[in-house]
Amino acid sequence: MKVTEIIAQAKGPLFTFELLPPLKGHTMDAINETIETLLPYNPAYINITNHQMEVVYVDRPDGLVERRTTHKRPGTVGLAAAIQYRYGIPVVPHLICGGQTKEQLEDQLVELNFLGIENVLALRGDPPHGERRFIAAKGGYDHTDGMVAQISAINRGEYLDPTLRDPVATSFCIGVAGYPEKHAEAPNYNHDITMLKRKVDAGAHYIVTQMFFLNERFFEFVDQCRAAGIEVPIIPGIKPIQRRSDLDLLPQTFRVDLPVTLVDRIERCKTAADIRKVGVDFCTAQVAQLLEAKVPGVHFYTQGRAEPIANVVEATYPKGILR
Repeated sequence: MKVTEIIAQAKGPLFTFELLPPLKGHTMDAINETIETLLPYNPAYINITNHQMEVVYVDRPDGLVERRTTHKRPGTVGLAAAIQYRYGIPVVPHLICGGQTKEQLEDQLVELNFLGIENVLALRGDPPHGERRFIAAKGGYDHTDGMVAQISAINRGEYLDPTLRDPVATSFCIGVAGYPEKHAEAPNYNHDITMLKRKVDAGAHYIVTQMFFLNERFFEFVDQCRAAGIEVPIIPGIKPIQRRSDLDLLPQTFRVDLPVTLVDRIERCKTAADIRKVGVDFCTAQVAQLLEAKVPGVHFYTQGRAEPIANVVEATYPKGILR
């Protein structure tokens, strides 16, 4: 089922979450454990992240340093298919511009269509670890709107090769990312909204946001989107803070502001358990306010930690929508 169909047919707010593929050489055991912890809360769909090649520098025996690329978290498509067929839950694999050509994107879409996967989240992707700026692959896309336009074209049966005879149209539901505190590379907020409008105009069906910790930023973002003529569903993305190091890492990595009250409460904590409780309590209040505002649902970034999300959902979601 498509995400937009799930939203339209929902009898209450959706609960969804995101998973990272396991590191290369590892099994799905931790993934299955996370899913099974959250299954009782009736997840509407599960997102699977995508990661491009990373740059690493390796010392050589001759004393020189060699630059190499490595793929630490492969398997997005395979993991998505395995989850959908094992658990019967719709999946949303992420597609990224980084590291692939238009032809490779098309082949990936053909593969997803064969697997019966109906949803994708189109993203530009971050620069590879070790690189300062995003550089598109030769024959690839600089921005997500181009990728969205290509997926929309395939949905109309228009492939890159014009000589194909009777090509079959796909029917992917396309999600894109929105940034309540603007994308880190956007020169200003208005420009960021304009770029988001381009993605929607290219064919995106819904928006899921980057994590945020100030709900007023999300409500202002939705108002700005509606004023710009963006009418597709907008789903807030949320993460409960669980470690003291999150106070530094989250603003650095995701360019988000943390409320003074939250930072103060965490800095006063004496133990790791205290920090986890503060994170869950804050997230619970945040989600409760979002649900009261009648958002379509809440999308949780698990980052390998299912228990705090289960605690938040248990405390906030209407019991009637839980299994």
